[in-house]
Amino acid sequence: MTVATDGPLDADAVGVIRAGYEVEGSAVQLGALVNGAALPDVQVRIPLGMLNRHGLVAGATGTGKTRTLQVLAEQIAANGVPVFAADIKGDLSGLAVAGQANDKLLARTAGIGQQWQGVASQAEFYSLGGQGTGVPIRATVSGFGPLLLSKALGLNDTQESSLGLVFHYAERAGLPLVDLSDLRSVLTFLVSDEGRPELAELGGLSKQTAGVILRELITFADRGADRFFGEPEIDTTVFLRTAADGRGIVSLLEVPGVQDQPEVFSTFLMWLLADLFNELPEVGDQDKPKLVFFFDEAHLLFSGASKDFLEQIVRTVRLIRSKGVGIFFVTQTPKDVPNDVLAQLGSRVQHQLRAHTPDDAKALRATVSTYPTSDYDLGEVLTSLATGEAIVTVMNERGAPTPVAWTRLRAPEGSMDALSAADLEARVQSSPLLATYGTRLDPDSAHEMLARRMEAAAAEAAAADARETAAAAAAEAQKEASRAAAVAAKAAAAKEKQEARERAAAQKEYERAQREFERAERAADARRSKRSSTRTTTSRKANDPLTDLLGSGLGGTIAKEVVQGIFSTLRRRR
Repeated sequence: MTVATDGPLDADAVGVIRAGYEVEGSAVQLGALVNGAALPDVQVRIPLGMLNRHGLVAGATGTGKTRTLQVLAEQIAANGVPVFAADIKGDLSGLAVAGQANDKLLARTAGIGQQWQGVASQAEFYSLGGQGTGVPIRATVSGFGPLLLSKALGLNDTQESSLGLVFHYAERAGLPLVDLSDLRSVLTFLVSDEGRPELAELGGLSKQTAGVILRELITFADRGADRFFGEPEIDTTVFLRTAADGRGIVSLLEVPGVQDQPEVFSTFLMWLLADLFNELPEVGDQDKPKLVFFFDEAHLLFSGASKDFLEQIVRTVRLIRSKGVGIFFVTQTPKDVPNDVLAQLGSRVQHQLRAHTPDDAKALRATVSTYPTSDYDLGEVLTSLATGEAIVTVMNERGAPTPVAWTRLRAPEGSMDALSAADLEARVQSSPLLATYGTRLDPDSAHEMLARRMEAAAAEAAAADARETAAAAAAEAQKEASRAAAVAAKAAAAKEKQEARERAAAQKEYERAQREFERAERAADARRSKRSSTRTTTSRKANDPLTDLLGSGLGGTIAKEVVQGIFSTLRRRR
């Protein structure tokens, strides 16, 4: 038994730590206790069955968090447990090939009792929506849900609630929300003249709020986020696979440029967890978890999160362990993680903290206060840890916290160098998942359905306009026909009136001629009577040409022709 004499712990304290990390079943080896020097016979480990009690890996930049993550992932997978991890900088991809030994590495590993040898892990590489190199991971907008999307869009509580109403409307109306264009189409429809009545029925969603959400969605898509949404949606159970040799497969999500879209990255990882939570059955405590999920850059998840969002995270973290899933949050300081979440974490691996500013000092004191009582001056130790060292406490097999242990961590057995671009691309192209998820699909969804609906409405409006125009033209033609008929009737009436006047005039003329004729007849009769009675009268009549004419047969003929001419004129006028 080795006990360093220049360390902060005496022999009894070292013995307590040795006993505290003894494990009967399988375990993940973290490293050796440091007490002035490393003690290779005092190993610090996490019981495999306690990994579903979750954990935290924290520390300042450059203190070794990524290598700790790699050590954990390699050993967990070697024990037959699948692993999912986000590879922020591409540094984890090397675990897919065996590491190469060198003198410095072997000297360090020998000093902590690690029998190092290069070992490759079986890895599957993913990318968010095909951004980067990997099998594309996509989610449908409806599967993502309004709560996570609100976090990604940076909506306030009112807007988040309104977005939830839009999702409810789309589901009720049978409008599948597959990608962002579907959601934008639904919002655009709701603020249009046709959709305004349906918007009013939603209650609590104003046109102004809908407009704000629509603008945020457009900005979100312009930043490239629309590629993360669509079909085929990833079946998250693919992350639970094991290799033919029984080892767990390490699923690495390549996320280049996460700094440009931190909300998308963090909320997408939260969606993966939430989907797993919904899909997996209850299994309780087991000898080993079904999956261990590493949530790197965890501070991005909690920054600016709404109360409802935080409640969902706490609920997921608290309950998902009963589904056999363990979560490790990886971040710079414990204060990046809300207290309600920290309270759920059974394992703590704390790398060096720096206290160069008042805020740093405050964070250091807060971190120290969260550890069990120990023989260390943690405030001093945490600021003096070397790279690759950490303060560790985990849950033992009985579920009790282990003693705080200053630990020199093991070295990864996979390569610590990232894969070359060509090697990474070749591995992705050989993935059996590429045939299922490699090609984006464009199903009939809300965007297409509403487009047809709007086209049908436009066609109906055009037809209604045509019908209205035709009806107006027919009415105008009817009015014109009525005006023409009235003019014709007026002209006919005027003509009839004129003809009546002419007939009346002809009748009057006839009657006058008749009277004249009758007078002439009477006068002729009178003259003939007088001629017969007196010679004197006859002599005088002989000298009167008119009298002779009327009294003669020629005179009667002339009078008859005058009367006939008058009657002929009258008939023509009739």
